Amino acid sequence: MNPLSSHQAKLLESVRIGHLATADAAGTPHVVPVCFAARDQFIYSVLDQKPKRAALTRLRRVRNIQSNPQVTLLLDHYEEDWSRLWYLMIAGTAELLVEGPERVTAIALLRDKYQQYRAMDIDANPVIKITGLRVVSWGLNSSD
Repeated sequence: MNPLSSHQAKLLESVRIGHLATADAAGTPHVVPVCFAARDQFIYSVLDQKPKRAALTRLRRVRNIQSNPQVTLLLDHYEEDWSRLWYLMIAGTAELLVEGPERVTAIALLRDKYQQYRAMDIDANPVIKITGLRVVSWGLNSSD
């Protein structure tokens, strides 16, 4: 695990959406946009109430995590001024939290960050927890 620099941690806190990449046991990739919150070198994302085609525990990202827990969360920024481009790629190991105090804390963190979650009934929903963070970044300027 390589810890986030203070600048990377600020970016992680400020970004509103990331792209979570999972892969099945055969290595077939799957990428979805996710809301997330971070705390103490952990990243959390709840399986929320936005429209889905399958039950929460049957979502492809969930099945992928169950068969291959290696994931990557990509955060990026684009502008027409290419000197301002950056990305933060965070790889780690994912697990599903289906009960317990850490899941409750994760949902509270997500509700603090996203107003929409305050009105959603997500108290019993599984949470994806990413640990063992390995960070690769490009284009980050710590003086920004």
